[in-house]
Amino acid sequence: MEPVLKLESVGRVHGKGDVRVEALAEVNLAVAPGEMLAVMGPSGSGKSTLLMLAGGLDSPTSGRILVEGQDLGELNRRRMAAIRRRSVGYVFQDLNLVPALTAVENVALPLELDGESIRKARAGAQEALTEVGLAHFGDRFPDDMSGGQQQRVAIARALVGKRRLVLADEPTGALDSTTGEAILRVLRSRCEAGAAVVLVTHEARHAAWADRIVFLRDGRLVDDTGPGAGAESLLSQGGSR
Repeated sequence: MEPVLKLESVGRVHGKGDVRVEALAEVNLAVAPGEMLAVMGPSGSGKSTLLMLAGGLDSPTSGRILVEGQDLGELNRRRMAAIRRRSVGYVFQDLNLVPALTAVENVALPLELDGESIRKARAGAQEALTEVGLAHFGDRFPDDMSGGQQQRVAIARALVGKRRLVLADEPTGALDSTTGEAILRVLRSRCEAGAAVVLVTHEARHAAWADRIVFLRDGRLVDDTGPGAGAESLLSQGGSR
């Protein structure tokens, strides 16, 4: 079975000379359909860089990134934008909601940009909002919602449509534990429907929802393990490396 996401010897370097920073180095990784992968590691270890590259929002300095078999490095801007609208859902740490749009309009935006009718796009958006527990918040603007509600809108936007790859950067950060677990159940259900989910988290209890956990340190993949207690194990091992 072909991986939904594959990184082959991926590296990302920022700057040159004295200000050169190796954000990722020789990362090899594959995420299968139906798999949830948790990515853990200390601040600055390359977790968010990995997600940005996987989502086509940045380009690697070396190596290849494939989404559903397509090499992102070979796509022009138009085709890359189509991949991000149709195949990849991204939950940003800073949410990136459009303040002038309501919740349902924010969630429907990727579908409308991809040519869906407004009626069909809004129906899909309402379904995604219901999935994250915001069925009655569709007509609210971001500024009229709490931080946790805004985060759930951002998650709904990442899930709307038939996304095959969901990239989530600390998606439960602004949520209470009950709502956070509800969101993890939603992500888990997407895996069961055949999507691949990559979850960046610093919480071992959230990583325990994953099928597999990888640990990054200084831009390098240093561990790869199964779920459950493996999260605690990785944190203790990573801290000593």
